[in-house]
Amino acid sequence: MRFRSGPAVVTVPATSANLGPGFDSLGLALELRDELEASVTASGLGVDVTGEGAGEVARDETHLVVRAMRACFDVVGAQPGGLLLSCRNRIPHARGLGSSAAAIVGGIFLARTLVDDGLQLMDDHAAFQLAAELEGHPDNVAAAVYGGLTVAGLSARTFYATRVPVALEVRAEVFVPPTAVSTELARGLLPELVSHRQAAANAGRAALLVAGLAGQPELLLTATADLLHQQYRRPAMPDSLDLVDRLRADGHAAVVSGAGPSVLVLGTDDGDLSPYTPPGWGHQRLAVANEGARAL
Repeated sequence: MRFRSGPAVVTVPATSANLGPGFDSLGLALELRDELEASVTASGLGVDVTGEGAGEVARDETHLVVRAMRACFDVVGAQPGGLLLSCRNRIPHARGLGSSAAAIVGGIFLARTLVDDGLQLMDDHAAFQLAAELEGHPDNVAAAVYGGLTVAGLSARTFYATRVPVALEVRAEVFVPPTAVSTELARGLLPELVSHRQAAANAGRAALLVAGLAGQPELLLTATADLLHQQYRRPAMPDSLDLVDRLRADGHAAVVSGAGPSVLVLGTDDGDLSPYTPPGWGHQRLAVANEGARAL
């Protein structure tokens, strides 16, 4: 096994999962990218982080990008003597925009790029499988790997994912609060059981959402209505759900992004939603990322 001498550079998009009714299955890649660079060295580990999360993340083997790289190296059959890693983070951490998925997918793509014949040893399907195993669920990592809109899940102990069309005119707007909410806390608020009526309604809306994003934007408000998870999470993110309620009351297809607390709005018009931004929150208008992770 040989490693490449030069540095590898990879960019990975932000992702929004669920999109309302598509709980743990739908993911959308967004043009807000982390940029990761790594080189193989003789020994040791160096980690530099700038941007989002720079003051919070570890600089050792527990760093999520490093852990993903090590897992990929194990699969392809070789660990380098040392690593030098630089992360330029633009995706907010613990805000429901796929920062952990970006770290995992980015680490796998970095490691693969640093190995001679890495793409032959681990293609995108295998990279997605490993990323989903490390993340524990496939929705964000599917969109991070493949780009665009993805439908993902688990069947017979194997993760699956497929891309589905998104109309060129679809845009996303994100409202990002100043404080984080952990995925574990958000998931812990969900009930073990829901009614058959709620499950059926969500399944129908998730299917409708795929059609809406493919080119029928007039469906998006109805299609993004959720009954399975968002309202249960209100105690952990009341301001987020209040913002969702205000936006939806005015006809905007707003949802909690992933496990929150960011809020995502899907649409096609060029109207200015910035006046909805609560004090202290950030607001960005983002294009759909039609490319997933890529080596530069």
